Amino acid sequence: MSTAAMRSGLPELARVGAALLFCAAACLATAGASSEQRFASGSQQTTLIELFTSQGCSSCPPAERWLGDLSDDPRLWSEIIPVAFHVDYWDYIGWRDTYADPKFSARQRRYHSEDAIDSVYTPGFVVNGREWRGWFKRRALPVASTESGDLRLSLTGRQLKASYSAPPQAGATQNLHVALLGTGLAVDVARGENSGRRLAQDFTVLQLITLSSTDGTWSVTLPAIDMPDGARPAIAAWVSDAATQRPLQAVGGWIVTDS
Repeated sequence: MSTAAMRSGLPELARVGAALLFCAAACLATAGASSEQRFASGSQQTTLIELFTSQGCSSCPPAERWLGDLSDDPRLWSEIIPVAFHVDYWDYIGWRDTYADPKFSARQRRYHSEDAIDSVYTPGFVVNGREWRGWFKRRALPVASTESGDLRLSLTGRQLKASYSAPPQAGATQNLHVALLGTGLAVDVARGENSGRRLAQDFTVLQLITLSSTDGTWSVTLPAIDMPDGARPAIAAWVSDAATQRPLQAVGGWIVTDS
């Protein structure tokens, strides 16, 4: 993100495309009302790749393209789980990110407060709870090789149940984070550093739900989210101790919806 853009102080604009998430019915809700979809991580830790990005950041599209290319990676969902968090702290420079959420920015800042990242910036990668600058040097993605518990999801329509085979010690709490994702999204940016560009948005976090448990089990009714034509819904979930954001295990996959 350029220094000039940071200082420009352009007035905040109306959020373009917010209706995409707000007004439509329930693509996710129709994921087969009676058909159960199951997702399981296995015992080896799955690598969670978090990209903190913004449509208002001219340095972000290459990082988002790299993340989107993971759609064709044979390790997808079995070894790697990619998610893109759109932050809101660049909205003031002339374009309000259509997928930004203040709690995504807060997530990145908490990583900073936990000394997991050196600073808050975009594009910023966090891999398994630690800052990863290897993308800027075209280094290979680090993949976890440690043993962890088995994280399992069961999704029937919008009803989600989850279990983790390594529950916390007595009296402790674990958090389950559930991200509803959209891949194949596209946004036409009218102002700001990416003015005039059509940006592809993949593995974009549309909703993030956090649940707490002391026994390694969770259940929740997911919100209804509509996807535009051609977009593909997915789900990602990861578990962490309540005291830190560092993921212990992650799981995810494409959501099969009725046509």
